[in-house]
Amino acid sequence: MWVQRLVRAEGTSFSHYACRSFTTTGVSQSMIGRRVLKYPHEVAITTEPYLPTPSFPRATTQVTVKGPRGSLSMPLQPFVAVQIDAHDPTAPKRTLSVSVTDPKDRKQRAMWGTTRALLENMVEGVHEGFTVPIRFNGVGYRALFEEGKLSLKLGYSHPILLDIPEGVDVKIPAPTRIILQGNDLQKITQFAASIRKWRPPEPYNQKGIFIGDETIKKKEGKKR
Repeated sequence: MWVQRLVRAEGTSFSHYACRSFTTTGVSQSMIGRRVLKYPHEVAITTEPYLPTPSFPRATTQVTVKGPRGSLSMPLQPFVAVQIDAHDPTAPKRTLSVSVTDPKDRKQRAMWGTTRALLENMVEGVHEGFTVPIRFNGVGYRALFEEGKLSLKLGYSHPILLDIPEGVDVKIPAPTRIILQGNDLQKITQFAASIRKWRPPEPYNQKGIFIGDETIKKKEGKKR
C-alpha cells in the first residue's frame, strides 16, 4: 500500500512541502513471468526479426512456435527478451525463460507475466490444440451452416450470420451445441464471445448461450 507523507522542508513556508512516497512492501517480481516454461521436444520455438506494424509499432522481434498442429507467431515488446535453452535430447522437456529490462517498472512487470502466459498457450495450442464447447438453452434456439457461415436461430425475426475466423474449426454435433477447435486460444475465445453476445444467459428463466461449463444462479421473479 502506497502512502504519501508531507514533510516540511527546512527554511520554507508551510505552503511549500516536500512530498515523500514510501511503501510498506518492496517491489516484487512477476510471479508468472519468472517461472521457467517447459515444453515438449515436438515443439520448436525460435525468434526472428519483425517489421513494425500499426498494431505493434515498436516491436522489432517476434517469437514463432511450431508444433504438430501448425505454427503461431507473436511480436515481442522491445523490453521483453526470450531465452531458449540449448536442445538436449536426453532431457525430458526443453525449457524457456522470459525476462524484461527493468522488473521494477509497472508496465514491464505486467507484460512480463502476460508474455509468458501467451507463450504457454501457444505451446499448448500447436501441440494439443484447444476445444471450447457452446450450448444453447431456449425454445427454438439452434445453429447450422448456411453458405459457409455460421447461422444462429435465436428468436429474432432473422437469422444471425457469422463469418468463421481463419484457423477456427466449427462443428455442430447437435442443433443446440457448437464445438470450436483450433490452435489459437485467443481467436477461439473471441469468436465464442461474439456468439454469446447475441443471447447472454439471463438469470430468471436461465435461457441463453452458455460457454463451456458456465452456469448462472437462478433468480426469483417479482411476485404480485
